[in-house]
Amino acid sequence: MGFLTAVRNWIGRTGLEVLGWVLVPLGIVLMPAPGPGTLVLVAGVALLARRHAWAQRLLEPLERNAVEAAKFGVATWPRIAFSALGCVWLIVLGFIWWIAPEIPEFSVLGVGFGPELPAAGWGTALGIWASAAAAIGLLVFSVVKWREPHDQEPRAAA
Repeated sequence: MGFLTAVRNWIGRTGLEVLGWVLVPLGIVLMPAPGPGTLVLVAGVALLARRHAWAQRLLEPLERNAVEAAKFGVATWPRIAFSALGCVWLIVLGFIWWIAPEIPEFSVLGVGFGPELPAAGWGTALGIWASAAAAIGLLVFSVVKWREPHDQEPRAAA
């Protein structure tokens, strides 16, 4: 192995390590915000799992639970339809936050809201649309990968 290959491999390993450590706290911050925070967090842990045993231990049950949840979510057509409606709802919410309509003034626990929509603008809309794109992609992937075809009842021999 030449020097340049060794340097390239080291930069690749180090870059993935740094990216993993950037994605984990970024995913934690994005969790309550509109956006794909969970996916960012899991991607960071997945990158770190390549070199750290603790991240592998976190990733294995997370992956197992995610697969079970995906299988459950696409087990019936009504569940798939509700998930698709949720994706459409996210797209609509993105448009609402993008156009930033005025809302009535109100307060929750002493915190006032209105007449401006909180965090309105294209940045929040893009975050919501990114969530919608991730949800659509995961739904399609889950249907293709884990949707079990339900055969019709076997016919009785005549």
